[in-house]
Amino acid sequence: MLTPEARAADFPTLSGRAYLNTAAEGIPPVSAGAALARYFADKQNGMDGRIPHAAEWDALRAVTAEFFGLTASEIGICSCSSEAYNLAALALNLKPGDEVIVNDLDFPAGTTPWLQPSCPATTKVWRARNGGLRAEDLVPLLTARTRLVTVSLVSFVNGFTINLPEVVAAVRKHSPALLAVDVTQALGRVPLALAGADLVVSSTHKWSLGTHGGGLVGVPAARAAEWTAPAGGWFNLVDAFGPNRFAGVASKPGAASFSVGMPNYPAVYAVRAGLEYIRAVGVTEIDRAARPLVLHCLSELKKLVELLTPDEPERLAGIVSFAHPRSEELGARLRAADVHVMSPPGRVRVSIHGYNTAEDIERLLRALRAAL
Repeated sequence: MLTPEARAADFPTLSGRAYLNTAAEGIPPVSAGAALARYFADKQNGMDGRIPHAAEWDALRAVTAEFFGLTASEIGICSCSSEAYNLAALALNLKPGDEVIVNDLDFPAGTTPWLQPSCPATTKVWRARNGGLRAEDLVPLLTARTRLVTVSLVSFVNGFTINLPEVVAAVRKHSPALLAVDVTQALGRVPLALAGADLVVSSTHKWSLGTHGGGLVGVPAARAAEWTAPAGGWFNLVDAFGPNRFAGVASKPGAASFSVGMPNYPAVYAVRAGLEYIRAVGVTEIDRAARPLVLHCLSELKKLVELLTPDEPERLAGIVSFAHPRSEELGARLRAADVHVMSPPGRVRVSIHGYNTAEDIERLLRALRAAL
């Protein structure tokens, strides 16, 4: 993906357009399509197909563990990040008086389980300052009753990257809380260093170049007891079919409890292919190639628009966002120039991956100046 030849061979649909919307939908390499075809061939073998299905499952857990800095036994796979967080809410079994801290730069998947009327805990909001989440602003919210702090490593709103070691230190010093970290906007784009995270969650259809239908979950073995989801199912249970199955059930501990039912094997095949593609290229190499494009984009955009992304290069990954009162119309004008960005009401988000080029950024800037 870092050379014109590889880009043309592996991502043929990028030809002739500037695709700058990976934070919403990544473009899978053709190897992911081949993996889906391999799934179908295996599925046509009926029950015998479950043997290669299981091998793909194990291989995906292994490659995910490499990215998360865990072992394969500490990885679970579910259907999406929203499912992962809802299962996490079951595992926590919150009571009245408990407290959960969310933040205003996070995606709904990681915040809304704790905002439902049925959640008995008190939910506090860690609010961004100058576009970023600062650990010193988290500290006053932490108490002896805090059970969970949930945050994204990279914000989907504006690309701000938290200082995870500072957040871990604050949580450990001022509360007994568990720390959940969503890496959806980081996995496959920037190197991960997740020491201190008690739960790691990612979707699979963005920077990691997989498909929909996957949710990657990491639970360090030391936290398995806290993150064992008491969900019904069978794949997640210690003994779902034994003679005493109607006397009671027990979930497998930790990450395995998040894999509740029949796995989404098509996604497993494709997600494995995407992550193995990223691994072969190298996340460090991807970041080294894409980071100058991000910084150049940020530098030029601040001359034209009101940035929502803090002008803090050390806190950036692949996303740059700016405010605009007619963002949807602006996005449509950019799309007419074959420049693809995300333009929800009030803001425009540009996301830059390893398959993007300097010409993509120049094309964006030319089209934006014309549209403005």
